[in-house]
Amino acid sequence: MIFVILGTQDKKFPRLLEAIQKKIDEGKIDKKEEIIVQAGSTKFESEDMKIYDYIPVKEFEELIDKADIIICHAGVGTILTALKKGKKIIAAARLKKYGEHVNDHQLQILENFTQEGYILALDDFDKVDILIKQAKNFTPAKFKSNKKFFLKELEKEIDIL
Repeated sequence: MIFVILGTQDKKFPRLLEAIQKKIDEGKIDKKEEIIVQAGSTKFESEDMKIYDYIPVKEFEELIDKADIIICHAGVGTILTALKKGKKIIAAARLKKYGEHVNDHQLQILENFTQEGYILALDDFDKVDILIKQAKNFTPAKFKSNKKFFLKELEKEIDIL
């Protein structure tokens, strides 16, 4: 099962669903593949994907557990939730030029998580089918939190004041 997570932003992100639907229509993503979408404010209709605006937290967590692959926006919360469960993640940045976000900070998030070997970055939406195939053999790096280091550095800064 593929779980597509668009987040809870008030901005729409149809580009990702359009790319997935296009590859289903072309036969490059199997119609038998179960695809569940938490679309947030993005309105999209598909006979091939089960689309929900918002999913209750408990059910959301269960879907992440059940999913073989997570395809999501490059939001830190979504990525960390899936990473902590050891999931294979394909992430795509919401971009300002498409009105998907107020700025392009998700590009930096995408770059950082990709460099660490945690996720696969979807830079070219026309290759979503290729990344899904790659994800099946992808082993994400085990997530290591930076929290302790960050807190130590913060304490140093506070002590200086």
